[in-house]
Parts: sequence; structure tokens; C-alpha cells
Amino acid sequence: QVQLVESGGGLVQAGGSLRLSCAASGRTFSSYAMGWFRQAPGKEREFVAAITWSAGRTYYLDSVKGRFTISSDNAKNTVILQMNSLKPEDTAVYYCAAKIYSSSEYSYWGQGTQVTVSS
Repeated sequence: QVQLVESGGGLVQAGGSLRLSCAASGRTFSSYAMGWFRQAPGKEREFVAAITWSAGRTYYLDSVKGRFTISSDNAKNTVILQMNSLKPEDTAVYYCAAKIYSSSEYSYWGQGTQVTVSS
């Protein structure tokens, strides 16, 4: 049973930083990709960033490039999303997700963590 548990959300002023963590358990993730998604009120869920567990290849939403960094700690089965220079439009519930690298769909999801950026 795959479990993804996010932590690190909160309230921050514009220009500030937050660090989200996703602890993964339940299997070996070497052939997986891990992603972060977000959903703001009244909007559809959108992709934010992803990393392939074995090669460490990263992908980002254009609007977060240069501000957000995704990384993995393979020894701890943890994926980190470091968010800097936060903007009010980054306010959303952030979800961690996992999929087999070759799959087109993310199969496993965390419960989400709220990020609120005040102006």
C-alpha cells in the first residue's frame, strides 16, 4: 500500500519561502516519478513540478521556474519542494503524487497541504 504524506504548508507573506515535504512509503520507488500538484479555490488542479526518482530529472510549470526547486532524498524516500519568492497566486492546496515513470497518469496521491501567500 503506497502512502504519501505531505507536510510543511502554512501562511507566508509574499516574497517569503516555504518547504514542502512528501514522505513516501509502501514500496521501492526507483522506477517512479514523483510530482507536486496544486489546486486553488474554483480552479482545476495543475501540475507544479516533478522528479524522476532514479535519474533525478526535473520538470516545472513555467510560472514557478526559477522560484521552486524539487529534489529527492532517496535514503529517506522523501521528496522536497522548496518554494521561494512566493506570490499570492501560489496560494493553493498542494498535493504530492506518484506514478510509475512510464505511466501517463499519477496513481497515488497524498492528502494535501494548504499554502497561503498573503499580499
